[in-house]
Amino acid sequence: MPRPDLDGLVAFAAELADAAEPIVRAHFRTALSIESKADESPVTIADRGIEKRLRELIEARFPDHGIAGEEFGLKTPDADYVWSLDPIDGTKAFITGRPTFGTLICVTERKAPLLGLIDCPILHERWIGGPELPSTLNGSAMTPRPPRTLAEATLACTSPHMFREAWELTAFDRLRADVNLPMYGGDCHNYGLVALGTIDLVVEANLSDYDYLAPAAVIAGAGGLVTDWEGIPVTLGSTSRVLAARTPELHAAALKRLQG
Repeated sequence: MPRPDLDGLVAFAAELADAAEPIVRAHFRTALSIESKADESPVTIADRGIEKRLRELIEARFPDHGIAGEEFGLKTPDADYVWSLDPIDGTKAFITGRPTFGTLICVTERKAPLLGLIDCPILHERWIGGPELPSTLNGSAMTPRPPRTLAEATLACTSPHMFREAWELTAFDRLRADVNLPMYGGDCHNYGLVALGTIDLVVEANLSDYDYLAPAAVIAGAGGLVTDWEGIPVTLGSTSRVLAARTPELHAAALKRLQG
């Protein structure tokens, strides 16, 4: 399958995010009916409505591409190019009126993140980038921030309840004890701030690939990296635990503490 033009993918990913935004806004801070999925995570009409619309647009533009979405599963997952979709990353934030949720869109090339988009519509912040494409925030290049050591670093995690195994929490606590400022909450917005450079590290567990593939591409385009807890770069279907860092040096130091 011929490789799509990167600039064309950027423009189309932005079109997808633009299509998702009015659906989000129509339901944000309204009286929503909330269902629980098999894993007890919440889902709303907005989650499903967004993914349904994005799938329609992708299938019309790229009928040979695969799709891997949170709400409606897999279509042609072995295609060279697969679109990973998380219509609302941070549904708990969305249903409680917090603005840190977002739509995550990633194009993978033979399972590896090629292009990612993090769109936080209520905050009016959109990151786009990839390993071969410098990441931008709202269309503008981001100014690199001075490097920080692990002892100076800010570490973010949406919730310590993500660490369901005792050893996971022990590993996280080792790292947390060595940083300057641990922060909780934030969902996908945390990963955008790693790309921006105001947060240094994100460590999370109990994730699915649609939670981290778009952030991995965006952070790579900003000079950082996202791997599993063994240091292996994330790919489609690869892991449930991630370490995101804004510099390779911080990543190496954090990985050492995670591994004990």
